[in-house]
Amino acid sequence: MKIRVLLAAILTMAFTLTGADVASAAPAKCAGTAKAKAKSKACKSAPTSYANKSVAAKNKNKSDSARAGKNVRAGKGKNVRSRGKSSLTSRGKRALSRKLAAARQKRAPVQSRIADEPVFVRLDGSGRPLLSASSFYVANQKTGEVLLQKNAREVMPIASITKLMTAMVVLDSKADLDEVLTITEDDIDYLKGTHSRLAIGTSLTREEMLQLALMSSENRAASALGRNYPGGRSAFVEAMNAKANSLGMHDTRFYDTTGLTPNNVSSPRDLSRMVAAAARFPLIRAFTTTSERYMDINGRMRRFGNTNSLVKSADWQIGVSKTGYIKEAGRCLVMQAWMSGQPLVIVLMDANGRNMRTVDAQRVRLWLEERPELLAADRGAPQS
Repeated sequence: MKIRVLLAAILTMAFTLTGADVASAAPAKCAGTAKAKAKSKACKSAPTSYANKSVAAKNKNKSDSARAGKNVRAGKGKNVRSRGKSSLTSRGKRALSRKLAAARQKRAPVQSRIADEPVFVRLDGSGRPLLSASSFYVANQKTGEVLLQKNAREVMPIASITKLMTAMVVLDSKADLDEVLTITEDDIDYLKGTHSRLAIGTSLTREEMLQLALMSSENRAASALGRNYPGGRSAFVEAMNAKANSLGMHDTRFYDTTGLTPNNVSSPRDLSRMVAAAARFPLIRAFTTTSERYMDINGRMRRFGNTNSLVKSADWQIGVSKTGYIKEAGRCLVMQAWMSGQPLVIVLMDANGRNMRTVDAQRVRLWLEERPELLAADRGAPQS
């Protein structure tokens, strides 16, 4: 009996010691005393595995990244400018030039598509096409028959249509087309503030200046042509007015070689005479219908395009072309175009909208294509 009691006491003491060891080895599960509860709370709040430590690290990285992003945004402008400046090495400049060239090539088709957009012709009560131009004149150059007209004798500013007369005076003078002319401060447009890619000091031949004035409507080129005329610009303008008078252009007056001044005025009927006269010059026909040309300007190849997108269209056979725009004149376009074997002179003045002058021209063409009898060679009388 005494042996059994002794064994029971020994076992009880063993179990008590074992429970104490287990409790001290697992503090997260201990309970029953305030100290144990405090330990349990601390254990639960602290990361106790590698997984928890990884999550905490990720959260910290995200927080650091957010703060870094905020700092970058706060100093974005400064950082970008300094980074861009330091990265413009010779290689970087060449890469940038290639990108700009590619961008220009992508823009070129957009301009040419203007001529290919669908055009709808609406007719007035008399069966004539409704045009946006406030004044227009369409005649058969060969027979003199007037096919369409509105405000044909109205005198108005003609903008860069002026350059057709500038070209005729240059060619009438028999000046050396290979002579080199230089752009000076006298050629800067202080009247309208127009932009030019011909910087002061740019030197080109008279022929190149003539092409840029006609094809791309370069005002500084037109100014240089007049300034280098015998007797200077005033003598050149006098010759322009004398030429207009000889062509019977009695509604016309010129004051400069570019058309930037609104004092250069004419009427649609007079302009039809000027277009017909310009068509007799092979160089004017060639230059006004060339779609583009690359020229070396101060050591850099630059593209100059035609201001009339219709010269790229397969639907048109254009002999002479010239556009014009200043605020006082609106959007203007004059052309000699061949249809059904007949040379037509088309004058469109003050069209309502940036591309509406070309749209009006297409309306005229579509209208005439539906009426081939109007282009019969035996119609009308010679133009006086």
